[in-house]
Amino acid sequence: MPFSRLAAATTPTAHIGLGLAAVGRPGYINLGREDDLPAERTVDAERDRTHELLDAAYAQGVRYFDVARSYGRSEEFLADWLNARPDVDDVVVGSKWGYTYTAGWSTDAEQHEVKDHSLATYERQRAETDALLGDRLDLYQIHSVTPDSPALTDKELHARLAEAAAGGLSIGFSTSGPAQADAIRAALAVRVEGEPLFRTVQSTYNVLETSAGPALAEAHDAGLTVIIKEGMANGRLAAPHAPDVLKAVAEETGLGCDAVALALILRQPWVGVVLSGAATVTQLASNLHAPVVDLDADQLTRLATLVEDPGAYWERRGSLPWH
Repeated sequence: MPFSRLAAATTPTAHIGLGLAAVGRPGYINLGREDDLPAERTVDAERDRTHELLDAAYAQGVRYFDVARSYGRSEEFLADWLNARPDVDDVVVGSKWGYTYTAGWSTDAEQHEVKDHSLATYERQRAETDALLGDRLDLYQIHSVTPDSPALTDKELHARLAEAAAGGLSIGFSTSGPAQADAIRAALAVRVEGEPLFRTVQSTYNVLETSAGPALAEAHDAGLTVIIKEGMANGRLAAPHAPDVLKAVAEETGLGCDAVALALILRQPWVGVVLSGAATVTQLASNLHAPVVDLDADQLTRLATLVEDPGAYWERRGSLPWH
């Protein structure tokens, strides 16, 4: 299992990964993004920013990098970085299939990505990922599984994924939406010839949205590595957008709202990796302070008051504009 490399790591930052959703394409839904990235978001400018982040992350102990077919050119940018650094052989690389990027490098496209969990899409995107990342790919995840996803019931797809697993590739899935817990539990039940298919789960969990927590604990107990995405709630937990309670706790710790928000996630015993979605090196450096944040009982109680109803949280997320 590639994630055994992280389990054996002694540096705290090895359990923080870098996701490239925000920098692999010119448009995304994170708040404040218009100030974080260059005004001219050319392919070369985004590639340079991605490589700058990867250099900074690796130098500070980050060892998991997360991309997806739908994150614009994220796989390409990561592949370029890896190919230029053949000595970097201790990282874990994960990508995702199931969404096709359709924005054509535009920030105001009518549709930015199209979801399809069919076997045909898997085969096409697996070939596309292989052409870029080759044997550097450790983990391939079904992107944003929901309880009604055909990927949970398609036996032919399961058989093909099991073949990839037999060849050494770890197979995982990510979730989204207010019914993440149901999707996780359904995925845990998927078997191929009596063996569990999935080895990792990547879900949204943060100060505002904690509903997947119990199911993620069950996944951990079942032997899956748990990866947390959107720990910053797409920028809603970063200053200046953070709730007053979070700002107050951050001031008490002497660190940023982002470090406190990510620290709360790292406290969960079932968490394997928490993704930073930083778009700047400064944001990344602040995120990487999360392992040293020490929260007391009173601070934890106050932060717990920020939890939102899952339906309301996901409705708000769905209304965020693409910048």
